[in-house]
Amino acid sequence: MLSDLTGKLLIAMPGIGDSRFSRSLVLICAHEPEYAMGIVLNKPMDDLTLPQLLSQLGIEQDIKLPDDAVLSGGPVGTDRGFVVHTGDFHCEGATLDISHDFCLTATRDVLVAIASDEPPRESIMALGYSGWGAGQLENEIAENSWIISDPVPDLVYGDRHDAKWTKALELIGIDAARLHSAGGTA
Repeated sequence: MLSDLTGKLLIAMPGIGDSRFSRSLVLICAHEPEYAMGIVLNKPMDDLTLPQLLSQLGIEQDIKLPDDAVLSGGPVGTDRGFVVHTGDFHCEGATLDISHDFCLTATRDVLVAIASDEPPRESIMALGYSGWGAGQLENEIAENSWIISDPVPDLVYGDRHDAKWTKALELIGIDAARLHSAGGTA
């Protein structure tokens, strides 16, 4: 059994076998023996920005928000929203502390805060999440589907979604052009 992966970044290997996760980065928000849950950080949704989503939800915007893309956080619960944000926002009973730089909130409170003049320092919005049952993520890692890394704020909160996968590999010293899907044997 792998130790707790909460707060770790998963980098999809080529040939992961599930096109939904091709070249994905996933921040693991919770990892327990019974399940794992994460948010894909680099798959923007077509034609949906954060200001548009807030307008659809009837949340007034006290500030002019940038046209940040809403992310497709994964194939599970795609009708639910999740916000990964810095720890300067906390909603008692609703915010999950992932690590010292990252928290997760899935209530309207964080959206109201984002639209206010006192938003979290940094945040990303995703619809849906990635979920694994007992032992499933561990099996995928053992089958060389994922590389485990430490997240950095620029990979989590940055908006260069098309470059995040390559950048994540570079940060751990891997040239994406030389990466193969088959694991080695030593």
